[in-house]
Amino acid sequence: MDMLFSLLPPGLWIAALSIAMLAGFVKGVVGFAMPMVLISGLTSFIEPELALAGLILPTLVANVSQAFRQGFLPALASARRFWVYLTVGGVVLVASAQLVRILPISVLFGLIGTVVTVFVLVQLVGWGLTLARQRSGVEAGFGMIAGFMGGISGVWGLPTVMYLTALGTEKTEQMRTQGVIYGLGSVALLASHVGSGVLRAETVPLSAALIAPALLGQWFGSKVLDRIDQVAFKRVTLLVLLVAGLNLIRRAVMA
Repeated sequence: MDMLFSLLPPGLWIAALSIAMLAGFVKGVVGFAMPMVLISGLTSFIEPELALAGLILPTLVANVSQAFRQGFLPALASARRFWVYLTVGGVVLVASAQLVRILPISVLFGLIGTVVTVFVLVQLVGWGLTLARQRSGVEAGFGMIAGFMGGISGVWGLPTVMYLTALGTEKTEQMRTQGVIYGLGSVALLASHVGSGVLRAETVPLSAALIAPALLGQWFGSKVLDRIDQVAFKRVTLLVLLVAGLNLIRRAVMA
């Protein structure tokens, strides 16, 4: 108990647990954005490095749960289909994680936020990127961007959602595929930041404490997901992306 309160006072623990539950709920509805909600919320009252450590374990557990919601074989099929994305993204994530203490977080937030906001606005006016089929070169490019963003900030869902949305992926398959991609990415993120020193004995308690509220929020979110159709799913996904993008731009400007 003393270790927990040495990290955060009781009031901030309530805030952190609430943010984790909200992040889980959003993930349950749209399949992504947990790291974005966590990093955005937690860094409003704790240091970015501690916030990054805090999101690692709940993100890993939630992604594994999402990946296997329809069982092992469907998850394996998704992994085989997007193996290029997974391989390139994983390699780049591990490499870029070592830059977490070098690259200013404001620069990364600004770049990510701008790209995401432009993507969503283009989609909303009907000029969206549409891919008739998978192409290895395009998939590798998106995987590289996602891996770099994930290693630096723990946020790699945006390029993944952009790519899957451009392919017109069906709702259930998109949720499962996101879980597989994010789950394997979460394992790489965990290993990378054990190596970088971000996740260590002093920061693990925060990350572990956020698992339960995140899973509870994800469960509630999944119940909402089951009640919406494909069109509504895409609209909600774009709305979450837009809010996340604008918030990242705000954080970059205010940093």
